[in-house]
Amino acid sequence: MSASANRHRSKRLCPFNNKVPNCTKDKAQDPLGVCSVFHENEVVITCPIRFRQAWLIADDAADFFFAPDATWTTLTEVRLKDAEGGSAGNIDVVLCAYDKAGKVYDFGALEVQAVYISGNVRNPFEHYMESPAKRSGMDWTTEANYPRPDYLSSMPGRRKRRSH
Repeated sequence: MSASANRHRSKRLCPFNNKVPNCTKDKAQDPLGVCSVFHENEVVITCPIRFRQAWLIADDAADFFFAPDATWTTLTEVRLKDAEGGSAGNIDVVLCAYDKAGKVYDFGALEVQAVYISGNVRNPFEHYMESPAKRSGMDWTTEANYPRPDYLSSMPGRRKRRSH
């Protein structure tokens, strides 16, 4: 219920570094506004943009890909071309290490996958949005179609590639 949370809710903004200021989850005109859910007392991320919080994903990836003293930058939604020059899709995040002259000498690529949800998120979210202050503690866990992570559908090979 912070001022920042209220601002993001009322203006339908994404606080996690989306390409545009607004949340675009589900529908551009009526965004879902739910980027994570609680399941068994754990936060489960359901929107890939949510992984961009404070760019921790980039820091962690750079620690994995590069030496500690590397200078690096991050690119998002990097388009790949196939052998004929057509689109082969996008890579979610590419980190590039570069030298003092600005020449790239190493890179690493990340494909980000959030968890799909079974059940219905929109109904409880819209109910909550009618009165966030009054409904911030609502418990929908016993309701029909309560949203739950669908880990099986989220696994590679079980889904078609979607662009975000």
